[in-house]
Amino acid sequence: MTTIAVDCMGGDHGPRVTLAACRHFLDSHPDARLLLVGQADALAGFEHPRARSVIATEVVAMDDPIELALRRKKDSSMRVAIVQVKDGHAEAAVSAGNTGALMAIARYVLKTLEGIERPAIAYPLPNAKGEATTVLDLGANVDCTAEHLLQFAVMGSALDSVLKDKARPTVGLLNIGSEAIKGSEEIKRAGELLRAAAATGAIDFYGNVEGNDIFKGTSDIVVCDGFVGNVALKTTEGLASMIGQFLKQEFSRNILTKFAAIVAYPVLKAFKTRVDHRRYNGAALLGLRGLVFKSHGSADALAFEHALQRAYDAARNQLLQRVQARIAQAAPLLLPATGAEPLQQQPAAPARHPSVSQA
Repeated sequence: MTTIAVDCMGGDHGPRVTLAACRHFLDSHPDARLLLVGQADALAGFEHPRARSVIATEVVAMDDPIELALRRKKDSSMRVAIVQVKDGHAEAAVSAGNTGALMAIARYVLKTLEGIERPAIAYPLPNAKGEATTVLDLGANVDCTAEHLLQFAVMGSALDSVLKDKARPTVGLLNIGSEAIKGSEEIKRAGELLRAAAATGAIDFYGNVEGNDIFKGTSDIVVCDGFVGNVALKTTEGLASMIGQFLKQEFSRNILTKFAAIVAYPVLKAFKTRVDHRRYNGAALLGLRGLVFKSHGSADALAFEHALQRAYDAARNQLLQRVQARIAQAAPLLLPATGAEPLQQQPAAPARHPSVSQA
């Protein structure tokens, strides 16, 4: 059995969406168990033999300041769900709540892995090959050093090896050109570190890539700072919305545009489906001593179920252990920006699974 703790109160829609997704997920995954974390009245009507309610008395609102969520709401559903991972009752946690609060609480409760200074948000963006390019960081770290980008590359490689079943996923460094001489001094130094890591076998470095390469699928993984990555994410989400609005507008115009829209509709609909961000929902918070996945705040039941699926796949395929193994391999290169000695790997606490009773 794989056990996942779910923050049922998070997101724009809360239990109305999360519980519907949880039920469908349980029905389609007979080897999964869920710990449903939330307020008692919100969880009272949910019953399933492989689900158990864990009561939390507080909720982190989408607009709560990080300080409030971290220091004052110590019994929030978000925090209690992450504590389930820390205490070994669950192998992963999923929340659609406030991203900043989730990262802060997860880092405070779980701590970072040895060798990793900053956790990163990794998210799959659809590409022209019909697959997805994993991009990190997507907003957790606005300013990054070359060492941070190397750490992201190591963690992203472990993530893709698990979720895409690729032994040697390729890593691209986002830059303004493919040539090694281009970019800022920090980016050029990051390229040197990535090439050195590739020489040890820790990663498979493709080289520099440009923004359009994310959607071409030039490399399996693209590393960048959180500012650039977040812009790329929001651009992709807006693309599917734009296509939907375009179809509505064209169908409402004169007979010629309606006819043209009808002819183009199958192609446009297929493209919209391919870039539908709901199918790629579930960002991994990498670099922590436990698995945490972030669902989009506005996720519907389909999107939230995809986030549960990604957490389930990561837990079943031992993502945390694979991240640690790759960090250990690249340890001589993972120097913190402060210039301290290289950090060594430490094993994470094994998960313990209590019996799960009916909610």
